[in-house]
Amino acid sequence: MILVAVPGLAPGHTPAGEPIGTATISQTSVGATPDGKRVDQYTLTNPQGLEVTVLTYGAMITTVKVPDRQGRLESVTLFLDPPSQYLTRRTVLGTIVGRYANRIAGARFNLDGVLYRLSTNAGKNHIHGGRQGFHTIVWDAAPVEDEEGVGVVLTHTSPDGHEGYPGTLSVRVLYKLTHENSLRMEYTATTDKPTHVNLTNHAYWNLAGAGSGDVLDHILMLNADHYLPVDAEKIPAGEIHSVRGTPMDFTRPHTIGSRIDQVEGRNYDHCYVLNKEHPGQLSLAARLTDPKSGRVMEVYTTQPGVQLYTARGLKIHTEKVSYGPYHAVCLETQHFPDSPNKPHFPSTVVRPGQTYHQITVHRFSVRKKGSNAFSGK
Repeated sequence: MILVAVPGLAPGHTPAGEPIGTATISQTSVGATPDGKRVDQYTLTNPQGLEVTVLTYGAMITTVKVPDRQGRLESVTLFLDPPSQYLTRRTVLGTIVGRYANRIAGARFNLDGVLYRLSTNAGKNHIHGGRQGFHTIVWDAAPVEDEEGVGVVLTHTSPDGHEGYPGTLSVRVLYKLTHENSLRMEYTATTDKPTHVNLTNHAYWNLAGAGSGDVLDHILMLNADHYLPVDAEKIPAGEIHSVRGTPMDFTRPHTIGSRIDQVEGRNYDHCYVLNKEHPGQLSLAARLTDPKSGRVMEVYTTQPGVQLYTARGLKIHTEKVSYGPYHAVCLETQHFPDSPNKPHFPSTVVRPGQTYHQITVHRFSVRKKGSNAFSGK
């Protein structure tokens, strides 16, 4: 078990780049949606040269550019090029998904004695907020800057009954690129009726660089002794199983592909129960390393779980980019799938007067050449 309260560099790592300038934030228009809504792009940079681009469409992180051990800057998230392609091509790459990330069985739940029926968009089930989830809308946005770094605040008000959910939900997402090479994602939401909320970002990560091939040789550590078994429709059975002695075990770092042949469907698409000293603790969830480039990403979160998805079904081919099976890995910090129908899972209910608040931090560094990627925690 690994428990840390404050994000920090792991042994053998160095910051991702030396200071080369100042933090900046810029804004430009990339076009409009088919219904005429303007879409803007915000570009954030820090003194070390890291760069993050965000679209107001879907509150989407399009690129996260990080140097490798040679100083080469590449995006470690999959993206479409040019950004205007997002306006005509439906995708969840880097978007905020909600109101409820992951699946809700039967596209329904009972809350305070009332049965709510949601839209179905995964067979008979509901996933990622439905057909018109948060990944499909244009968010309001404003730049922010403080002593920690630069960022953008995105806001949206989801009307009562949208996709079947009760309550008018006011949502705020902060993306901040810090001077210390961290990408901070902070989610808050309030409601005027009892409802369920579960938000995450759906970035597809490839630390060797977007378009470089598969991530099966990336080294992954998950700070999770347990996971949620699922049925054929990826709905949790309700049990919590130990990872010990199974191909689900990433408590000790190893390559993503080393045991994937033992997983049904040769694809990880499972929620892991994160080790926590107490609920809501900001603690280490995952460490991902690309041995070739030396790039390392550590993920810290207040959320109780992380969905590991190895993207076997990924197929995106355009004139400028081509992504196929296993070309990225998703580490979606979140509450557990189908929590509205599993009362023994951590609750996702938010009531009037309460504030949903979750934080996830991605911290980037570079592993020195010749160091042991399997050493440390």
